[in-house]
Amino acid sequence: MESPKVRDVMTNPVVAVREHADYKEIVDALAVYGVSAVPVLDEDDRVVGVVSEADLLPKVEFAGDDPRARLFERSRRRTARAKAAGDTAAELMSSPAIMTAPDASIVEAARLMETERVKRLPVVGDEGRLAGIVTRRDLLRVYLRPDAAIAEDVMTEVFDKALGIGRPEIRVEVVDGVVTLSGKVERRSAAQLAVHLTRAVTGVVDVVDELTYRHDDTADLSTRYVFESGL
Repeated sequence: MESPKVRDVMTNPVVAVREHADYKEIVDALAVYGVSAVPVLDEDDRVVGVVSEADLLPKVEFAGDDPRARLFERSRRRTARAKAAGDTAAELMSSPAIMTAPDASIVEAARLMETERVKRLPVVGDEGRLAGIVTRRDLLRVYLRPDAAIAEDVMTEVFDKALGIGRPEIRVEVVDGVVTLSGKVERRSAAQLAVHLTRAVTGVVDVVDELTYRHDDTADLSTRYVFESGL
């Protein structure tokens, strides 16, 4: 089963600013559109960075302070002090931007956010042009699916199509995204596969395995391995 793609959850159109946008223009954009960051575009609409509230705050923090870096000042604070002196998006933005593609899976996007410690990813299409933006909140929207829709997907995609097991044999119950599988299948390996595939269904929070089986084929495989290896 295919994981949802970034294009399925991203926001489009996107609020963005040009490199030459001044400080107040950026603050106005954040306030008017209720966002915490905006991509920065060059003249060809390519993403060159992202400017966020965190990039703007140093001007408040260092208001009236000496803009010159101090001796032995930590690198992070030195960078913040430099941004406090910035007046345009090009001077204030975090660059290069950490970006993703529309056809990336939401799993890949989530891992990238975690690895890079960012809260949002500009989504770029052909030639690096802005196609949308995806945030942590967007990625979590898959867990807002109704329980009934999740149950139907588990039954159809996992049991009917992937495993070919008839509905009278299986029961699927979903409460707040937690799926309980019960009933009897022919082989233990099929029960294990059913649980694995169910976890991949969009919106599933967890799986409670109450499946039983008529034959433990995994024990047969273990015995065969021991016999053939001579152990």
